[in-house]
Amino acid sequence: MTIDDYTVHVVDDEEAVRKSLAFLLTMSGFTVRVHESATGFLAVAPTIRNGCLVTDLRMPDMSGVELLRNLKSADLRIPSIVITGHGDVPMAVEAMKAGASDFIEKPFEDEHLIEAVKRAAAQLTETADWMVDTSTIQARLGDLTDRERQVLSGVVAGLANKTIAYDLNISPRTVEVHRANVMTKMKAKSLPELVRMALSVKHDID
Repeated sequence: MTIDDYTVHVVDDEEAVRKSLAFLLTMSGFTVRVHESATGFLAVAPTIRNGCLVTDLRMPDMSGVELLRNLKSADLRIPSIVITGHGDVPMAVEAMKAGASDFIEKPFEDEHLIEAVKRAAAQLTETADWMVDTSTIQARLGDLTDRERQVLSGVVAGLANKTIAYDLNISPRTVEVHRANVMTKMKAKSLPELVRMALSVKHDID
């Protein structure tokens, strides 16, 4: 599917942000439609065909997580990307559990968003070549130490490093080391990719 075949829907309550994202995506060749609220987007969501969503995480009327949960409960399949502040990573993990295909931390490079949109849109045709099959993920999980699996479980639960460290009675720095090892062994290029892989085989982590 080419970028001419789908529309990118941008949901953000801040007009300046909406215009900035719309300008970036339009100049990159995407067809873009903006929505000033999650509620407004939900009203038109049932009519959307071949669309993907870029939404802010924190909005006054409804959070990005709540928006995705509403889409999911309405059985509306719209590949979604959540934009989040650095301190909102645990909430972003919750968004992925609610169905987000990716999350991007502010500030981000323009190309980072563009590539995330293309990855999300690939799901519209079920030909996402970036997805890894579960047997491969399970094999990589088998290479993790018990401690690394515990850290991964904490990450997928949306816990901060300090919380994981407290729960495991180790230092936050040690958690960072284990987390880096997990990223390497799982061959994850980013935290969203790691979470996505882990969630696909969640029962093997718990």
